[in-house]
Amino acid sequence: MLKEGRSQLGPDSSQDAQTVSQLGEFGLIGRVTSGRVQSPGTVLGPGDDAAVLAAPDGRVVATTDVLVEQVHFRLDWSTPHQVGRKAVAVNLSDIAAMGAVPTGLLVGLGCAPDLPAKVADELLSGMWEEAQQLGIGIIGGDMVSATSLTISVTALGDLQGREPVTRAGARPGDVVAVAGRLGWSAAGLAVLGRGFRSPVAVVGAHRVPEPPYAAGPQAALAGATSMVDTSDGLLADLGHIAAASQVAIDVRTEQVEVPQRLTEVASALGADARHWVLTGGEDQALAATFPAGQGLPEGWREIGVVAEGEGVTVDGAEYEGPIGWEHWR
Repeated sequence: MLKEGRSQLGPDSSQDAQTVSQLGEFGLIGRVTSGRVQSPGTVLGPGDDAAVLAAPDGRVVATTDVLVEQVHFRLDWSTPHQVGRKAVAVNLSDIAAMGAVPTGLLVGLGCAPDLPAKVADELLSGMWEEAQQLGIGIIGGDMVSATSLTISVTALGDLQGREPVTRAGARPGDVVAVAGRLGWSAAGLAVLGRGFRSPVAVVGAHRVPEPPYAAGPQAALAGATSMVDTSDGLLADLGHIAAASQVAIDVRTEQVEVPQRLTEVASALGADARHWVLTGGEDQALAATFPAGQGLPEGWREIGVVAEGEGVTVDGAEYEGPIGWEHWR
């Protein structure tokens, strides 16, 4: 649990040069929590053995993601502030994918003792910025010594009286739809991997995703039968819906938008923009299924259909090549 430190450090150069070990656990915690505004649902925030968060619905949606330096992010490619925003965004998109709204965050931070305190400060500042876009805060967590920079974020959410939208409800005849950007993060990763830092919009999409947070609850209200966020790639994550729902999903490429900017970047790199859109992860877009004929909520666009069977196809055929990200493979 985050406990308030007794000291606060200002921004002068001598303090910026401090490491986390010099600042101390509680000094660092105090630096990143002092003066922050918690959501009205936070009954008890940082400073005790555990936080207390109101749960108006009587149920709590919970999810955790772990980000490890050199696996999920690189500090020579992204600023600590950007990494902090991304760490929160990947969790809050999971809350949205259940049709819920976020209520609070728990953050675990593991780092080496010689990590500059300023890096940790900027990292947590990015987390607060992303969280407070949705009116929530960091209500607690932990900080420990580690050999590599590791961030664990647990996001909590509220269903507001609705049933959760799971991966298991898709039915034959449903339409498949998406909300948010697809392929942008994969394009940005490809650009960074070639040693470039532009186009800025593409690289920025990899550094800080822009999940369509409001689209999740909107889909739930509109009767979505299943939903998932596209952290691992569109085809891979639709595969999770197909497996959980015991159905087949076919993606129609004529309905899948390939932005002109991605086409230009792919041409310059000798890559395939459509492959980025279909398989690239970390955009944190949402994919869902809806009953046919009832229309889609604003911001959602149809890309395919659900049928009897199993697995995911593209234009009726198995997709050739990797369909998304999977750890240890």
